[in-house]
Amino acid sequence: MVEINQTFPILLLLLIHMAETTMKKILFISPQPFFQWRGSPIRTSFNVQALARQGYSVDLLTLPIGERREFEGVNVIRVANPLRVKQIPIGPSLHKIFFDILLLFKGLRLIHRQKYSVVHGVEEAGIIAVLLGRLAGCKAIFEKHSDPVSYREGIVKNFLLQIYAGVEKLTVRFADAVIGTGPGLVSQVRDMGTNTPVFHIFDIPSSLVEPEPENVAGIREQLKTNENEVLVTFVGSFAVYQGIDLLMDAIPLVVRECSQARFIIIGGTAREIEQRKNTLQAQGAGNFVTFLGKIAPDILPDYLAASDILLSPRTSGVNTPLKLLDYLKTGRPIVATDVQANRLILDENSAVFAGPEPHPLAAAIVSLVPDADKRNVLGGNGRKLHETKYNFQEFTKRLAACYKQVLGG
Repeated sequence: MVEINQTFPILLLLLIHMAETTMKKILFISPQPFFQWRGSPIRTSFNVQALARQGYSVDLLTLPIGERREFEGVNVIRVANPLRVKQIPIGPSLHKIFFDILLLFKGLRLIHRQKYSVVHGVEEAGIIAVLLGRLAGCKAIFEKHSDPVSYREGIVKNFLLQIYAGVEKLTVRFADAVIGTGPGLVSQVRDMGTNTPVFHIFDIPSSLVEPEPENVAGIREQLKTNENEVLVTFVGSFAVYQGIDLLMDAIPLVVRECSQARFIIIGGTAREIEQRKNTLQAQGAGNFVTFLGKIAPDILPDYLAASDILLSPRTSGVNTPLKLLDYLKTGRPIVATDVQANRLILDENSAVFAGPEPHPLAAAIVSLVPDADKRNVLGGNGRKLHETKYNFQEFTKRLAACYKQVLGG
């Protein structure tokens, strides 16, 4: 009888929660290719999975580009592709504006047919979410993933970014809540001087898959040319803010002092990789670097766990590099540039920092290559950060709290 009395309140709370969320529909708008291996689409996949697991019914409205993926409780709806576009670059573009217009009109049709509790828009789709929310008489959430300053490049893009900055301020003002993926982005929103509630819901590793020991051993054997080599790995696009140029300048400095280091570069297009190969070969460092191209998120943990040192040579931006969450999860030490983006989640307990110039970065890498004990300590501390904070369970809790407040729970 005692056991029944203790269990009843728990069951009652679960039934109340299920009653609150059952049949509540969410329109989630993502103006990026889905699915694709880059920050916003990866985060969108976690958002919709977390909402579905909380009992919401989710319609994901997105672009007609990317890998087809299905999640239980999530209905993926794509706009048309009359221009037959196959790829959308990161940052503003005329193609993105065209697809944003299609998302707006598709969203109008959806709110006419369906009763939504929340319209949730990512990046520039935030203003679409606000408009649809007002028309549908429901709540609107704007999710901010990036710092537009990071993408400044050329007259046209800079002009579009100025327009977007104004639209973003309007979005923040009229949204029912704003989600920022990093403390820097949250600060940017608060500096706009509105009363809109702002939630910090941090990023998590790009895959929920844990490394497989057999796969890790096979990858190490494949990548190492001799037993004494230490694998130093970079993951990311070759965009300027990722620090790829800085890394390419540091690599020749490292291998001149430490032939034990072998660099593994994950990311980049075929053309970008060829350019970097030619540059390194001319500097006499080509034989110390292996380019692997892009690797799917669910396979990436094996490659990171096969590495000995992981690199984050970021040079600008105020949002957390997504790669850092993948790095922490695998329990490997990190060498990072001493910039705001890296400092958001790293400190001296989990990383070795270096100034964002070639010589300091090279010196930091050289210092860590022969020091296996320090590498183990730093990697272990990083893994603890993942286990206690930067994981899917904590992400889901924070998103649920945001929705509870927005819906008046």
